[in-house]
Amino acid sequence: MAGVTDLEQLLRSMEPTALDDEYVFVGVSDDRARELAYSAMVREDEGTSLVMRRRDADSAGLPYDFVAAWITLTVHSDLEAVGLTAAFATALGERGISCNVIAGLHHDHLLVPVDRKHDALDALRGLGNHGPDR
Repeated sequence: MAGVTDLEQLLRSMEPTALDDEYVFVGVSDDRARELAYSAMVREDEGTSLVMRRRDADSAGLPYDFVAAWITLTVHSDLEAVGLTAAFATALGERGISCNVIAGLHHDHLLVPVDRKHDALDALRGLGNHGPDR
């Protein structure tokens, strides 16, 4: 089940793809989380954070501040790959785009401000065209 570890290969083949929905981060109790449809969960000492579709958060009456576009890097990156996060964080940072990252077993998922989705996709695709040194 090992993924790609070579940074140049990762950048050339990562094919960033944006999902159609808007996503938000919400804080809920573990009991409430069991009742909700969500895409990601993180448990912290301060509470449980969910990433969920904005429309689902609205339907559940949950407050949120940040509205994000969800971009998946479709390359199967190995969990021990070095440099991928730094490369895309630098490319997005140079354009002033904030990014929250969720690493799954197969892919990295980036949550960027919804109004910067297309700028983020351009920056990420540029990495694939030019490699880590751009």
